[in-house]
Amino acid sequence: MERKISKQPIGIYIHVPFCVRKCYYCDFLSAPVDERTKEQYVQAVKEEIYSYQENLKAYQIQTIYFGGGTPSLLTAAQLQEILFCILEVGEIQDPSSLEITVEVNPKTMDCKKWKVYREMGVNRISMGLQSSHDEELKLLGRVHSYDDFCRCFEEARSSGFQNISIDVMSALPNQTLEQYTETLERVCALQPEHISSYSLIIEEGTAFWEQYGPGKSLEQQLPGESLEREMYKKTKTILEEYGYRRYEISNYAKKNFESRHNTSYWIGTSYLGIGLGAASYFDKSRYENTRDLATYITHAANSEKRVVHKEVLTREDQMSEFMFLGLRCMKGISRKTFAQKFGHEVEEVYKNEIASLLEKKLLYCTEAGYALTDYGIDVSNYVFMHFV
Repeated sequence: MERKISKQPIGIYIHVPFCVRKCYYCDFLSAPVDERTKEQYVQAVKEEIYSYQENLKAYQIQTIYFGGGTPSLLTAAQLQEILFCILEVGEIQDPSSLEITVEVNPKTMDCKKWKVYREMGVNRISMGLQSSHDEELKLLGRVHSYDDFCRCFEEARSSGFQNISIDVMSALPNQTLEQYTETLERVCALQPEHISSYSLIIEEGTAFWEQYGPGKSLEQQLPGESLEREMYKKTKTILEEYGYRRYEISNYAKKNFESRHNTSYWIGTSYLGIGLGAASYFDKSRYENTRDLATYITHAANSEKRVVHKEVLTREDQMSEFMFLGLRCMKGISRKTFAQKFGHEVEEVYKNEIASLLEKKLLYCTEAGYALTDYGIDVSNYVFMHFV
């Protein structure tokens, strides 16, 4: 009898680096482009996917995620081309359990596009809202209004989508606790399956950096640390009241609606990043594509010219990532899994670090291993530094 070779799970991420207009806070790799460039990019993405045909033979695809930028800025036909290319090249263990996510901007969707998404197999939508207040959306540089968002959400529901995630943002300039609370309440009233809540970070190189960065004229308009903490705590309180369980530092979901794709990053599942500037992790190595659009379009199928950074992870690197990525999840890390992966008990490798964090009440013992306490979540970056 022929022995069946077991294949490893893998997630596929496709970066679509285009947007209607760059949001003022955004430091992601994205920009407005013309229709010709979009079409050239789609063809380049397909070429890169085909170049991985041999690599993917050892894997079975579990999740596919279109991120950006604004993936919904592509035509439905272009998105379909890319998706079908992935399904042609890679192996799917169970099509009925394949999670396919598309990030959408409310201003870029219509009923026809929703229909095609459903027909091509998309079954999860990640919708960027950020705020339910139009003055805050304008401040952020968003191209949609709250009414646009509500229309988009209802169209998605009426088109049959039963797994929708909504992004909201806190700590905006001049934002009050009442305004942020109202956004949370309005979002929860819609009963999406998943909510991601992020605190605004002023990143260098963005339009916001010039206005609100250190020493800038409008810096004082940002909420102080005390108000930001109140918003942070309010998120957990309100979302739990509406039945959302926090499963990762910034992510909440109804039961069984956690993002399988994003969770794969935190638990160390292999993933392949396709597109401009996309990062990959497989074969115990990390790769990163060029961030130059012309170079990518010309050399998408040539890894020697497309990949600008490759790092082979040492055993120590892998153990470190297992700890600080795994601890982002509320269930924490598993002693058994650590021992199976690395051949050592986690306490052998991180005895002093774990003892110190337990003593400071930043970690607690679970039945399976270790997880962050509420205080540990508040200072999570400090905790993670112990394992870097």
